[in-house]
Amino acid sequence: MSMINVEHLTFAYPSSWDNIFEDTSFCIDTDWKLGFVGRNGRGKTTFFRLLTGQYEYEGRISASVEFDYFPYEVADKDRDTIDILNEISPQAEDWEIIRELSYMEMESELLYRPFSTLSNGEQTKALLCDLFLNEGRFLLIDEPTNHLDMHARGIVSSYLNRKKGFILVSHDRSFLDGCTDHILSINRANIEVQSGNYSSWFSNFQSRQQQELAESERLKKDIIRLQGAARRAAAWSERTEASKFGTGAMDRGFIGHRSAKMMKRAKAAESRKQKAAEEKAGLLKNYENAEKLKLNILHHYSDTLVTFADISVYYGGRQVCGPLTFSVRRGERITLDGRNGSGKSSLLKLVMGMDIEHTGAVETCSGLIVSYVPQDTSRLCGELSEFAEKCGIDESRFKTILRKMDFERSQFEKNIEELSGGQKKKILLAKSLCEEAHLYIWDEPLNYIDIYTRMQIEELIKAYEPSMLFVEHDSAFRNAVSTGTVLL
Repeated sequence: MSMINVEHLTFAYPSSWDNIFEDTSFCIDTDWKLGFVGRNGRGKTTFFRLLTGQYEYEGRISASVEFDYFPYEVADKDRDTIDILNEISPQAEDWEIIRELSYMEMESELLYRPFSTLSNGEQTKALLCDLFLNEGRFLLIDEPTNHLDMHARGIVSSYLNRKKGFILVSHDRSFLDGCTDHILSINRANIEVQSGNYSSWFSNFQSRQQQELAESERLKKDIIRLQGAARRAAAWSERTEASKFGTGAMDRGFIGHRSAKMMKRAKAAESRKQKAAEEKAGLLKNYENAEKLKLNILHHYSDTLVTFADISVYYGGRQVCGPLTFSVRRGERITLDGRNGSGKSSLLKLVMGMDIEHTGAVETCSGLIVSYVPQDTSRLCGELSEFAEKCGIDESRFKTILRKMDFERSQFEKNIEELSGGQKKKILLAKSLCEEAHLYIWDEPLNYIDIYTRMQIEELIKAYEPSMLFVEHDSAFRNAVSTGTVLL
């Protein structure tokens, strides 16, 4: 057991006026299974880059371990998988690699195939288990679930639960619960470390926020009350002091004493008000207020919006799914479930009229208007205002939705290419929420999206109950919003 110590860390990108980290201190035990959570753009990947020495910073980071980063970049993917894995962990024996693959439910024959022939999920699992064979290293795992179906996520979560000595960035709540024993959270005002899995951390975080919210409301009422008391006492003091200069016999000393006493009372009330204001200012610095989103759903006269009749999807002449027959009716939210490569995205693209090799038929009702969120964000480019104009959506509403998703105003001035994966995905979601549609087709909409925005989208769907056909491997999200599942 050893510690990773972060002391007075301060860092900002050269092009930014705002610090990502400012005088931040905490420590991590290298035996922990540490989940790393926080809003998109808060600095999780940046912190990994600081640990691996990619940036200069103020402060001090000390550790007795070396760091490995995942996802690992493979230069030549046409080589055999075993050669690539031996290069990553040169001290590991082949039997050890085979053992680790078996924990990931992978066959050893994959080792003797070109790495490029493995699916994205298989590549993820092979690289991840191989990196754990590097003894004396501490693994930084950055969002490993984005290429994994729900079954594979369960396998990887169970695998990680067997290990120790890693920091894991993930926004999948169930995944985090299955393999972490501590949580490192980047909040609005600070960074904190807490024992337990994600659910226990979030329960404590919510409890603290509710307590601070109640205390803030109490102090707000106290400030109003003390402000009124101070104003009344000061007015009484002024009137009493003025009465000394009236006509007739009077005890001016007594009146002056009474006036001073009232002024003292006014100053005491003002002092208490100031103290209450300072206490209130110290609260809710980490409060996460996810504003409610809105959706403009078009009502279609037809009960059945889309029908798939004996659909089979083919990749390169090979059948990957089907034949399938099912419908999407008005008000239903249907999840397509299946392993990676089973044709889920292709079925969505067929509804969109894209050229996908298939047999069978897809029928849509007359005049159906669809809002589509693709899985891929790589083609996004240019400025946000240009993107809104190109998509024919209202720029003001588009940016308002992004702000509600915790998009900083400073991000509006950047080119989309400069934004994080989560921010790009929010752009596609915000576009969809701007569009009036009968049916919403979303292909893995939550990739890279932070946990708070996921829950925000969940609440939106539960409130408006749109008709949807979607692919998503976050089991917590699916359980919250889906009305039915089609298994491929």
